[in-house]
Amino acid sequence: MARLDGVTDSEVLAMAAREDRILVSHDFQTMPGHFREFIKMQHSPGVLLISQDLAIGIAVESLLTMWGASNHDEWQNRLCLIPSLVAIAIGVR
Repeated sequence: MARLDGVTDSEVLAMAAREDRILVSHDFQTMPGHFREFIKMQHSPGVLLISQDLAIGIAVESLLTMWGASNHDEWQNRLCLIPSLVAIAIGVR
């Protein structure tokens, strides 16, 4: 786990970009807006937003499924909401 207390969304996005890492966050409130602004000026490997209400097992399974079914380049400058993908992936109606 990264120690990011007190680090702004913009700084977190920049750190992930420098390390070419897809960012996984629970921040549905401010991260989408900061992400939109960030990609206007810089490249992002992508952001995955996961609800804190999602069961940990489903969250981990979803991340592993995404990792195995896609490649790193597919997520560039994209923001994905994990609950919406989970519903599709496991057939929840």
